[in-house]
This record gives sequence, structure tokens and C-alpha cells, in this order.
Amino acid sequence: MTGLFSIPEGMAYASVGGFSPVLGLYSGMFPAIIGSFFARTVLMVTTLTSALALSSQSVLAEAGLDPADLGNVATLTVLVGLMMILFGVLRLGSIMNFVSSAVMTGFTTGIAVQILTGVLGDATGYEPRVHNKVAQAADWLVHVTDWDPSTTALAAGTVVVWFAARSWARIRTLAMLIALIAATVAAPVFSLDVETVGDIASIPASLPVPVLPELSVVPELLVGAVAVTLVALAQAAGIAAAVPNPDGSRTSASGDFVAQGLANVAGGFLRSLPVGGSLSRTGVATDAGARTRWAGIFAGLWLTAVVLVAGRFAEYIPMPVIGGLMLIVGAELIVGQARHVRLVLRTSRLSTAAMAVTFLATTQIPLQQAIFLGALLSLVFYCVQAARRAKLVALRSDGGGWRVADPPEVLPARQVTVLHYAGSGFFAGFGSVGEQWPRTDGAAPAVLILSVRTLTDIPSATVLEGLARRAEELRASGSLLMLAGLDARFRKILDDSGVLARVGADNVFEADDEVFGALDRAAHAAHVWIAGHRRTE
Repeated sequence: MTGLFSIPEGMAYASVGGFSPVLGLYSGMFPAIIGSFFARTVLMVTTLTSALALSSQSVLAEAGLDPADLGNVATLTVLVGLMMILFGVLRLGSIMNFVSSAVMTGFTTGIAVQILTGVLGDATGYEPRVHNKVAQAADWLVHVTDWDPSTTALAAGTVVVWFAARSWARIRTLAMLIALIAATVAAPVFSLDVETVGDIASIPASLPVPVLPELSVVPELLVGAVAVTLVALAQAAGIAAAVPNPDGSRTSASGDFVAQGLANVAGGFLRSLPVGGSLSRTGVATDAGARTRWAGIFAGLWLTAVVLVAGRFAEYIPMPVIGGLMLIVGAELIVGQARHVRLVLRTSRLSTAAMAVTFLATTQIPLQQAIFLGALLSLVFYCVQAARRAKLVALRSDGGGWRVADPPEVLPARQVTVLHYAGSGFFAGFGSVGEQWPRTDGAAPAVLILSVRTLTDIPSATVLEGLARRAEELRASGSLLMLAGLDARFRKILDDSGVLARVGADNVFEADDEVFGALDRAAHAAHVWIAGHRRTE
């Protein structure tokens, strides 16, 4: 079933990206077999997606390369595969965790708009006369009278048949294939004069003839290949999270990277466009009861058999039918993203801004630039959130434990004050607590204990220098800074950087298996220090 579904969807995706529809078929053959064989997410089907088709077209166009040149396509596909393998070997699977949901929502919604505007010509016979993607939709609607009646009727009929088949549960997963066949048959029956796939490309009833990459264009495509890789890996990461392995085995994002990379390297020599994990194809497989990786493998084998036996018949498929199918895909993407859009809008203004900027970028600038912009926004979003989470809270002993309180504005004289740093070792996070740090004027003698037990990541140089400077300021005013709860790695970094000597080795208390053990020892030492200074006064 997945193999049959790949016929209309693969051809439609290739078409919307400006490629020959036959490349969409080839993308679902050997890449799907290889990807499923090596994937750690066993139900994930590796093939062409709408985002990858559009991203690939954008990369080639930005490089000034002809997307009809198979050597250029092969080079891009192989480069994407090599990038994926490199990411996997370096175990960078967790890198996708840094692409925020808000950015991905904006990007995916923008892709849906790209799909809809990209098939306006095929679906209506009218080509919008403006370049801006959003303006294209408006121009299309304004010129309704310029639509070709035959083309529009066939595209609309495709959508109607799909909707009718989709409403019947027993054939739900075959709705797109049924719409493709019914509309294709209707064209000659009603004598509709429309463009067909055969007018664009010839589909031989044979295996794809190998093609060699054009090595001379590697420099022009290298950066773009990274962008396409990020799109593919982000989509695959979402599948791994949504479709667990039926046998309970663990998935591995890095392992999936390698599997998709191998699929692209092999596919590049066999006329495939860049491929990645396909949520729609994976959904069809799981809905049909797939339980093992053999579902994806047989999907590729079945599609190969269909192309060998009946590949020539695909040339009779009308382009308005492809356009109608892509209108369905674009509309489903927008409907599917509505829930995510509402969630982002209710989360925060920062998330909303990230989503909006990514959406506008996806529809206004070359797609690979929008991808990098989205990645940069995700990084900025992460940094801002990390800085916002950083704060100081006071801990007060009640004899049997510690209670949380607001930090004092002024460090109390002749007392031990305990502050807990809640945040990361990120420099912006530590810098943001400066306003909460109590003033030390007139506090001597006093001790400030800073608890850092929850600081699990490696502190930045800014954090280390800040601790040393605070310690020296307190010592100059006749007071003391103590650090409690740091692990052995943190202490070694303090020692290697020279900060341990500036703070004082006796003023640093390492964490042990008792949650507040280090803090209790530091508090005892601080009270002894305070008592000693009182006796000398």
C-alpha cells in the first residue's frame, strides 16, 4: 500500500519542486529500501518529501544551476547523503533538539504556502505574474476569469474524488491513488485537452539508468546541501519521536542520520532527489499495520515492480491531477499545523515572533537562507530562555532543613547568607543574576555561600571570572565567599583556570551523595569563621 501511495505523492512532490515527475518515482525506490534496511526507527519510510523537493529546487536555483541537469541533482543528493552520514558518525543526533517547535511550525506552514502557490499553474492553467509567494495567491484569486476551464475542472474533480474516497474508512489510505486513477481516466473520457506528464518527461519501464555527479559544482552546492540536510533530519527526528519501535527497542537519531545518508548516497547515482524520513508515507505504513522495517523495504520493492511493469502508463497522468493532489497536500499541511500554531501563540511572545519570522522568511527569501535563519532563531531562542531561567534564591535553615526565600538586597553583617544559583553555566545566564546579587557595603564580617549543586554543565569563562571577582570583592570588604555543591569536574576547572586560588581552596565544598551534605559543611565552616572574627573584634 505504501508503494502505491508513493506513485502519486512522489510524482507530485517532484513536480511542485520544478523537477521531472519521474524523479519522484525513483526517489521512492532504492532510497526507500536502503533507508528502511538501516534505520534505527524501524517504521520510518525514507523518501522524497515536499519540503525536500522545494529546498532542493531553491538550492539549485540560488546556485544558478539547471534542476533539469541530472548531474547537478546527483551532486546535491550525494552531498546531502555525505552530510547526513557525517552527522550520524559524529553522533550529532541531539542537534535537532535545538531547533525549536516555534521555528519548525513557521517553516512547515511556510512550506505549505509554497506548495499551494507552486501548483497554481498546474491546477488552473493560470500562472501568477508576481514573484512573491503570498502575492501569488492573491494574484491567482483576482484572475479567476483567466483560469483554463478544462484544467480547473480536472483539478477540482481530483479533489472531489479524493474527498469522497477519504470519507470511506476502508479505502481511506488509498484515497490519493484512487483520485489519481479516476481523474486520469476522466480526462480522455471527457475529451479534456490538458498537459500530461508525458509532455514533460518520458518514463521508461525500466530501472533508473545510473548517473554520475557533476563534481565541478560541489563548491556551489556545499552550503545548500547543509541546509537540505537540516530540513531532512528535522523531519526525521519528528518521526522518531512520534512512531516508537513496535518491539520496544530504542531509536537512535544518529543511527537514522546514517541510514538516510546511505539512502541518499546510493540514490544520488540512481536519479533520486534528496530524501529523508517521510511522515505521510510512514503514516500510511503504520495505518496499514506495519510492524517491522520490512514494510518500508517492500514498499520500495513494490514501487520498483510497478514502474517496471506499468511505468509507461504514468506518462498519461494529466498535470492538473498532479496539481489537484498537491493542493490536497498543502491544505492538509496547513490544517495539521493549525494546532501547533495555536499552541505557539499561547506560549509566549518570543515563540510567536520566532514562528512569524520563520514563516515570512520561508515565503519571501530563498528556502536555504530561511532554513539557516530558522536555525539561528532557534539558537537565539534557546539562549534567551537559558538567560531568563537563571536566578538566585536564598536558602534559610530551619534546624531540620532548608527553606526557599527571596535573596536579601544587602548582605547581613555577622551572618551567614546562603544563595542557590538556579541556571546554567551559560555566560548570559550568570550575568543576568547580577541585579539579584546582594550589596556588600557595611556587611563585614559576613559569609555568602553560593550553592551550585544543580549547575551540571561546564561553566563558561564569564561564569568563572564572575565567581573570582565576587570572591575578591567580598574579601576586600572583610567578608568571604564560599562555593558548595560543585562536582569534581567543576572543581578541576576552577583549579586549572586559577579561580580556585582566588576563591580559596578551603572555601570550596564538593558535593557528595547527601543532597545537602556540602551545603551543611559549608554552613558549619562559615559559622566557625564568623565566630572567630567576633572574638577578635
